Amino acid sequence: MHQLLPGQKIYFASDFHLGAPDYKASREREDRIVRWLTSIEHDAAELFLVGDLFDFWFEYRHVAPKGYIRLLGKIASFTDRGIPVHLHVGNHDMWMFGYLEKELGITVSFQPEERNWNGINFLIGHGDGLGPGDYGYKFVKKIFRNRFFQWSYARLHPNLAFGVANFLSRQSRKANYSADARYLGDENEWLVQFCKQQVQHKAYHYLIFGHRHLPLEKEIQPGSKYINLGDWIKYNTYAVFDGEKVMLKTFT
Repeated sequence: MHQLLPGQKIYFASDFHLGAPDYKASREREDRIVRWLTSIEHDAAELFLVGDLFDFWFEYRHVAPKGYIRLLGKIASFTDRGIPVHLHVGNHDMWMFGYLEKELGITVSFQPEERNWNGINFLIGHGDGLGPGDYGYKFVKKIFRNRFFQWSYARLHPNLAFGVANFLSRQSRKANYSADARYLGDENEWLVQFCKQQVQHKAYHYLIFGHRHLPLEKEIQPGSKYINLGDWIKYNTYAVFDGEKVMLKTFT
């Protein structure tokens, strides 16, 4: 258990999708995110970036995607000041192999993690592939996480590899746009189902995820709340824990 000092806060955000849909829109979004990070730097005890920071990310041994310098520099300023930054990989940027840990001093997680501050239990993760259903994506995710597939993909020239990935990302966004825009009901919200399963095994006070692109606060049972962080394409939403409760907020 970690105890926050008076005035300290924990911040959570996800789904920046930098790189999409084009350079101009992505740069404007990046500048907005950096302004938000600057606004919270004075009281942040820790920062959780909960997946899909980039619309596509793949690290070669000696090559990393260009761009995003302002965001990466801002994250480095957090860690240089001793503020821990935790990154949970998402379904768009799961191919991280140590570059960001080394250069920025962050921690990178591939699975949901448990945390406790001030006696309050958290479960934190991106959220892709959790809960029942979505079997097609779960199959594809196993392929993408397979080391042989990753090694094979790294044999492609970056121009081809990134071209293919960006095309597939655009197709995925088109296919899921209508579903992302509305709440589908408890029985069809896989993360709601996942949270209901988890609280049967442990008393989580807050279960915080991204991936869904829709800001949500949903009571799972008395004392347990599922929070989805939304995204920065449409909503500019984030969550903050002040030592007692978590609030979902919008940056303007």
